[in-house]
Amino acid sequence: MNRRNILWSVASAVGAALGVSSAKAATEASAGNKLKVVYHLSDAEKVNFVLGNIQNHIDGVGGPDHVAIALVIHGPALKAFHRAQANPDVSKRVGDFSKDGVELAACANTMKAQNVTLTDLLPGFVSAEKGGVVRLAELQSQGYLYLRP
Repeated sequence: MNRRNILWSVASAVGAALGVSSAKAATEASAGNKLKVVYHLSDAEKVNFVLGNIQNHIDGVGGPDHVAIALVIHGPALKAFHRAQANPDVSKRVGDFSKDGVELAACANTMKAQNVTLTDLLPGFVSAEKGGVVRLAELQSQGYLYLRP
């Protein structure tokens, strides 16, 4: 075996070892990153459907520790989350989602139009101060996948 073959064999072995190491690091890094998803809800008739999708999403990935979910609500759908008129199923789901770390954002413009404050909404909501559509765009710019069921 001449020097060139020996050098080529060593270089190939080192390259292969580095390739395996890089692939392993990439796999570990992506495994540590949560999928980020934002659900957009404005249609009152889709409230239960969207809440069911969120629960199915959490269950489908193995629990809330495996996904970062935000729900941005504006328009007529927000009325379903008013504390005084929310049905028990919606109240329970919102409470569970809040405990699971789901961001529940209510559009400040819609809140103003409906004459409600955060205290009038179910517990766990935050205000999307710049508006629901702005919050949706902010989350998308942070790598959240956009879903509008």
